[in-house]
Formats: sequence, structure tokens, C-alpha cells
Amino acid sequence: MPKYSIVVPLHNEQENVTDLYDRLKVVMETNGESFEIVLVDDGSTDRSFHTLREIAAVDSRVTVVKLRRNFGQTSALAAGFDHARGEYIIAMDGDLQHDPADIPVFLEKIAEGYDIVSGWRKRRIDNFWLRRFPSRCANWLMAKLSGVDIHDFGTTFKAYRREILDQVPLYGELHRFIPALASWHGASICEVPIQNVNRERGVSHYGISRTFRVFFDLITIRFLLRYLSRPLHFFGTVGMLSIMSGSSVTLWLLLACWAKCRCDTTTNPPAAPLIRSIASSAPKAKSTPSPNSANRFKPPTRRTQAGAPSS
Repeated sequence: MPKYSIVVPLHNEQENVTDLYDRLKVVMETNGESFEIVLVDDGSTDRSFHTLREIAAVDSRVTVVKLRRNFGQTSALAAGFDHARGEYIIAMDGDLQHDPADIPVFLEKIAEGYDIVSGWRKRRIDNFWLRRFPSRCANWLMAKLSGVDIHDFGTTFKAYRREILDQVPLYGELHRFIPALASWHGASICEVPIQNVNRERGVSHYGISRTFRVFFDLITIRFLLRYLSRPLHFFGTVGMLSIMSGSSVTLWLLLACWAKCRCDTTTNPPAAPLIRSIASSAPKAKSTPSPNSANRFKPPTRRTQAGAPSS
């Protein structure tokens, strides 16, 4: 089993593949330890995979992994880590902006006992507004939220102990946050300056849109670091706040309805009592008997002949 594994994700890098392999081989052979190179083709549409397959055919230390489509850098790295067999794993980009000549510095720090050695592009030569300024803001925010005091989370150029990678889940864009996730497991982390070389061949696959995805992943990292072992503290708090707010709104609505009904009863009393009060306060009219009614109740008299006394 090799001591070191070099994992390199590639996407449409046919101009750089051969040069990358040659430089990696020289550096690792000079080191004198056993090694392997794991090259991951992340759904390239050019001849990158054909070139990789030709290299693997002549060098048994090279392993080629092909993904069916372009899954992204994190997925490509995860596939490479799964196929790597070394005790220590070095990850780097395949565009030659990471200089293989810096690898011995990583190996020295790993030999000192660190679990993760992270590269730091101390002097960057990228565009200021499109690359350096967004990266500086994101790195500052990542350091504050994660509690890991390093300057460059974004670079892929890092060295790891295998047992650390086995404990860290990788998805989304989380390969940048491996130091933050590993720190939760108690990993020791250090940082070494690396060269930032201009891309000589090929087209860059990075843009400003990546910065926004990184900020969304920051929310995920904050949640994982704080509530990974006690998720109910987060969901329970949200649930209790929802219950309290819902109960408060319901109580307020009930009180508002009760107050409105009471106000309507005071200003507009019920109709029946009102009618009774009006009827009792009205003056009573005097009744006069009609002539017909007087005659109706007059007792009949007996008629007698004229001059005859009535009895």
C-alpha cells in the first residue's frame, strides 16, 4: 500500500494533463516514498480521459476515475478519496495553478504530526474584484463562523491524514470546509504559503457565481458545527417559537372578537327590550264608548198602551 496518494480532479484539461503527470512524478520520486496518483475525470468533453487512460497504461502507480457527467469539484474529490489507498492524501487542482513543487512542504508538516495542512495563496495574482475581493470576504466570514483561524479556505491544495477524511462528509461545495468540519473532530490544522501561478493553457472553470454558492454552504457549515450532535436544540427552539407565536396570535384574535361583540352590545341593545321600553313610556289613550255599544248593553223595556201604567 502506498504511503502518499495525490488526488487531482480534472475537467477539460487535455492541454495540462501530460505536463501535470510529469511534474508530479518527478517531485514524488525525488521524495523517495511510495506513492500513487489518482486522476479523476469529472465528465470532460475533450480528450482528457483518453490522455489519462494512456498515462495509466504505462504507469501502474496512476489510477484513473471517470465520472459519467460533470458533478463538480467536491464530488470529484470525494470519488478520488474513495479510490485513494495512501496513509496521507494530497489534493490539488489539475490546471497547474497549484505547483507540484510545493508538495514537499506539505509532507514536512504532515510528518510533524498535523492532521491537515492547508495551502495559503498569500500573494494572489487573480483579478481583484472578481476573485480576490470576494474570496477575502468569504474567507474572513468562514474563519469567524467556523472558529478555524486560516486565511485561505478556498484552495484545493491541502494534505490530510486518511482517518480525518473518513470522518468528514462531502457534498455540495463542502470540500472548502474540510478544515472546519475536521476541527469539530479535534483535528490539528496548520497553514503553509504556496505559489499562485497563472494558468498557462486551457480555460478557467471558476466564476463569481461560485462565491454565492459558498455563502449558502456557510449556513450549512454553521448548522453542522453547532447542532450536529444536538439537532433538537435547533428544531426544538424553532418549534417552540412557532407554537408561542401561533398561540399569541390566536389569543389576540379571541380578545379582539370578544371586545368587538361587547362594544356592539353596548351601543346597539337588543330589539325586544327596546320595544318594551318604548311601549311602557308611551301615553295611554282614553277610550270612549260608542253609541252602539251603549245601546247594546241597555236593558230592554216593556212597551204598554198609551195611558196605561207600566208595571
